[in-house]
Amino acid sequence: MKIKIIGAGLAGCEAALCLAERGVRVELYDIKPEKFTPAHKSAKFSELVCSNSLKSNDVYANACGLLKEEMRILGSHIISAADKCRVPAGAALAVDREAFADTVTREVCANKNIEVICAEADKVPDEWAVVATGPLTSGPLAEDIRGICGGELHFYDASAPIVSRDSIDIEKTFEGGRYGRGGDDYLNCPMNKEEYEHFVSELVRAERADLHEFEKREIFEGCMPVEVLASRGTDSLRFAMLKPVGLTDKYGNKFYAVLQLRKENAESTAYNLVGFQTNLKFGEQKRVFSMIPALRNAEFLRYGVMHRNTFVNSPQCLNADFSLKARPTVFLAGQITGVEGYVESAASGLLAALHIFEKLQSRQPSIPENTTVLGALSAHISTPNKNFQPMNANFGILREAEKTIRDKKARYAYLAERSLEEIKKYKNNLGL
Repeated sequence: MKIKIIGAGLAGCEAALCLAERGVRVELYDIKPEKFTPAHKSAKFSELVCSNSLKSNDVYANACGLLKEEMRILGSHIISAADKCRVPAGAALAVDREAFADTVTREVCANKNIEVICAEADKVPDEWAVVATGPLTSGPLAEDIRGICGGELHFYDASAPIVSRDSIDIEKTFEGGRYGRGGDDYLNCPMNKEEYEHFVSELVRAERADLHEFEKREIFEGCMPVEVLASRGTDSLRFAMLKPVGLTDKYGNKFYAVLQLRKENAESTAYNLVGFQTNLKFGEQKRVFSMIPALRNAEFLRYGVMHRNTFVNSPQCLNADFSLKARPTVFLAGQITGVEGYVESAASGLLAALHIFEKLQSRQPSIPENTTVLGALSAHISTPNKNFQPMNANFGILREAEKTIRDKKARYAYLAERSLEEIKKYKNNLGL
């Protein structure tokens, strides 16, 4: 039996190497070097956009660092290649991009259980397969995925920031939906005229992230960034996402402008800035959005992003093991599943491969506990969510600590230790 893997990015290569290591024959399909997408620059596999794309390596202070350590414990080939190609960058796992891509490519091509096939897939295979075609999936394959997933396929990622509930100044908020509807699902962050106008002034002049030419038309037609709308007039936001109409606190007070925060998860540990899709650089998001009184000390679990990103409505069409509900022998991996980031994409490829191997052994796939980052990402892509958006690794998606730990540094250290203990148990259960 051979497993078809479509796409030789980080997710596809991770899945291929994981399965091949276990003696499973793999056919790895990729369009390179015959064709390139607009994001490709090299004929090598697993390209990174910059040397710091893999982010922090700090296990106890950064969830992406913790995720990498979980992957190391499970034998990740991608993280191993990154460790080999590391360049000095403080706490970050920065790599020599050329050396990294070369290392992964050589390892894939040298593996006797992997056959690399240069071809463009136009449909989802009917047999055992992993589809890991990345955020630029298009053409007949995208249409086939759309059909299998019930017509749900998003062609761009325009996500608002998410902040930690613990970091919100609750004294400067009030609960409730517009006109008294919505119960406590929303936290409202009021601003007076001076605060609002200062916020808008800084928002308009804030530095924006660059978009590829192929992204600009599609994204900006599909979703207006908050900073672009603000540039159309000082009061424009007060007639849009910051409109105060229908929002009063328990004393009946009305306000000049109000930002609504919506619960992002059932545990109420994370809140989304409603309507704040943005293309600002991450540092600028922190600076400008923290000018809203209730968010003065906000901890951003995820910054807003706007870029070309094909992804499915995963809770509707994927199981927690990353298999398609409509075709249980076909797995999706990478950003198409709604995980955000290079490390997260590789992690999904690792999980998909491990789950396939379990199924090939006639075992029920075992999903990591959501006390781990791997398990929390698995839960994110499979838990019903009418507002599903891609998610990166962050401590806010992990199950809450069993005890109250107010100090953030101590809380993160506790969550990290708990996660590492659990992932070691998971490894033993898999027999790795």
